[in-house]
Amino acid sequence: MLRRLALTAIASLAALSAAAPAATAATGPLPLPLPLPLLHADDAGTRLTVTVSGTGDPAAEGVFELKCGPAGGSHPAAQQACDRLEELAGEGADPFAPVPGDAMCTQQFGGPATARVTGTWRGRGIDTVFDRTDGCAISRWNGLRPVLPNVR
Repeated sequence: MLRRLALTAIASLAALSAAAPAATAATGPLPLPLPLPLLHADDAGTRLTVTVSGTGDPAAEGVFELKCGPAGGSHPAAQQACDRLEELAGEGADPFAPVPGDAMCTQQFGGPATARVTGTWRGRGIDTVFDRTDGCAISRWNGLRPVLPNVR
């Protein structure tokens, strides 16, 4: 929605710029418009709670709050986690999508670690669980690092 607002504002400025020569002739020069702030769709729209257990690493386990736009909360790598979420969004990826039911996954066990992520991402409600029960689940987990901890 914010990008649509920014694009609408830019289109409006373009229309005003096109009309400026005629207006200038009749009334004198127009004042320059103020620059628009750069808007990111995740600004103030990402607030996540990440609950991690079963990693075997006490530093990686617990409940962490992650806020983006600006980065903050109790997450140990908040800025990097927000950057990763923005990178995935720029690629058109949904990092919280489940593994498709018809996916062919390698039968390997990545350990008992689990993570539950709840809250909002880019203004959308999130409530999903990550684990490391097979190759697809491990890949899904690893794709969301550093939002999720690096575990083996």
